[in-house]
Amino acid sequence: MAKKKSTTTVSVSVPVPVSVSGADPGTTARAGVPAGRASRPSGTSPGRESGAGSNGDRAGGGRRDRTGDPDPVGPSRRRIIAAAGTAGATGLALGAAGGALAHAASRDTPTALTTVGSTEAMFHGKHQAGITTPLQSRGHLIAFDLAPGAGRKEAAALLRRWSALAAALMAGKPAPGADTGADTGVALDAGPSSLTLTFGFGRTFFDRTGLAARRPAGLDPLPAFSADQLDARRSNGDLWVQIGANDALVAFHALRAVQRAAGEAARLRWQMDGFNRSPGATDRPMTTRNLMGQVDGTNNPQSSDPDFDRRIFVPGGGEHDWLANGSYAVVRRIRMLLDPWERLPLAKQERIIGRRKSDGAPLTGGSETTPLGLEELDTDGRPVIPANAHSRISAPEQNQGAAMLRRPFSYHDGALPDGSPDAGLLFVCWQADPLRGFVPVQRKLDRGDALSEFVRHEASALFAVPGGPAEGEYVGQRLLEA
Repeated sequence: MAKKKSTTTVSVSVPVPVSVSGADPGTTARAGVPAGRASRPSGTSPGRESGAGSNGDRAGGGRRDRTGDPDPVGPSRRRIIAAAGTAGATGLALGAAGGALAHAASRDTPTALTTVGSTEAMFHGKHQAGITTPLQSRGHLIAFDLAPGAGRKEAAALLRRWSALAAALMAGKPAPGADTGADTGVALDAGPSSLTLTFGFGRTFFDRTGLAARRPAGLDPLPAFSADQLDARRSNGDLWVQIGANDALVAFHALRAVQRAAGEAARLRWQMDGFNRSPGATDRPMTTRNLMGQVDGTNNPQSSDPDFDRRIFVPGGGEHDWLANGSYAVVRRIRMLLDPWERLPLAKQERIIGRRKSDGAPLTGGSETTPLGLEELDTDGRPVIPANAHSRISAPEQNQGAAMLRRPFSYHDGALPDGSPDAGLLFVCWQADPLRGFVPVQRKLDRGDALSEFVRHEASALFAVPGGPAEGEYVGQRLLEA
């Protein structure tokens, strides 16, 4: 454990067990530790939520807690706001109490961050953050198109800017150039809050940058599905950014910073905003629920699975080495028809899903993690888990082992003209090859999923997400500068 500077007040650093939804049971908070100063411990391991496995130090999604060490990189957002607070306190304080307040502020001893605010994801690493990182409570998905006339040179400069921005914000620091007004100040008084920024390239990016010869086959267009009702304006895109954080202001701050940094090089194509359950909302780590009330994320691949990397990440040594240790993200905006769904009896809802609503356990019994009893019959000789149940049709054993790492956000965009809620799921899944992950499962669902009556697929996109950048690199450098 890093040493802390002594002060006149005794502040003991004690590991405190945290019961946070989505946090690893081994994650600890540190009591009485000044915030805004980062240490660089090795061997930190992120937690899990909704089955999103973690690779610890192997993945860019690793998280670390803030400690009392001086930050080796630069001042944090909290230290900047503390300095401003000192001036304000001096001007307003009156009498002995005011003098004590001004004196305390001048010593620059910020209040300790909470566990939620102090958790930090790594920007540099083998994989980009935001893939195996535990689900965050707030998310923004943004697609950009390169501006007319912009090409490879402009794209490289943009990825340099975005990478420098992501590295700073994910570490809990202001945006580069904050001293000249480049930072909006929205997140000045917050810690990193598990912020992640993940970057990907769409199929058209390679045409616009003259890199069509380096476009991987995994970016071939997804097949059409009979139930699709896709809006082209909210689908695809040259560039994609996924933002996640456990604080709404931290996430919004990153969103605006990314949009501002795009400058004249790229134009916003679409944006989707989502949310999940907040850390600490449950008395123990639990799989999240979607807006239908169903436990959502059961049976996700786990980082402890022997074939996890093979299923989720692109191996090195292939035709497109720039994509080594990266992944493919399929993004679908799925509107849920909540009014008719909520009118169904509980038993009908459970038969459509094939699981109990209360705890996510299969209808054949056990707990959430109990394998589906696909061969079990009821007293009338019918499958206990119906033949068209969502969980049966999407199960890997029903799809030649096809699997993907699901990492969605829920969304609610108000009401439609008929008064029904415009709400549902921002479905994001990760795989080493979409043709062996998302596509076979969606084809099966498209042909006979009982849940299809209650959902509408309204937007779709596919992106190649490079591996994590090494120290001194920017995301996509191995593609753009080869």
